[in-house]
Amino acid sequence: MKPVTRAEILDLGEYEKIRDRFRARVIDEKKRRRGRLGDRMSFVFENHDTALLQIQEMLRTERITREAAVLHEIETYNELVPGDHELSATFMIEIDDKAERDAFLVDASGLEGAIALVCDGQKIPATVAPSRLLEGRASAVIYAKFLLPDAPRARVARGDGALSLVVEHAAYQAEVALPLAVARSLAEDLA
Repeated sequence: MKPVTRAEILDLGEYEKIRDRFRARVIDEKKRRRGRLGDRMSFVFENHDTALLQIQEMLRTERITREAAVLHEIETYNELVPGDHELSATFMIEIDDKAERDAFLVDASGLEGAIALVCDGQKIPATVAPSRLLEGRASAVIYAKFLLPDAPRARVARGDGALSLVVEHAAYQAEVALPLAVARSLAEDLA
């Protein structure tokens, strides 16, 4: 999947003209790429358009116009775009109570390394950039990638493999079969 390029980024005035339609389209797309992983985590599989929306919204919200800052946002959010033979997902820890959430994140230190995509029984571990790992605690937002070996990648691309996500950590265990809409979106990503 191709990363977001500078040429795709609209200036703030141009973005305002298309924002409502663009946001609605990508938000609808994200709904088909989202799910729950147990009672404390949710996930969304990322692609080019989800990253582009994040960039445009960040530029808009922060009123970023300096070229160096625009390029920084592109570089940052392009980390969400899956590369060749990859899937990319954002996992969010969702615990409303701050004290409970903070305690959980400490207990769940190393959680990033306990997430896997399962395709027809084959576990594909999540990888997280070392710069995103926190010392002594898990992050409340985890950006992960799954490098797919050839056979699982072909199964996902055809849409005929059983897919699930699993977390196996002492502080948190969960497994969910990916909804059909999510599996279809991933097949489109790899097609």
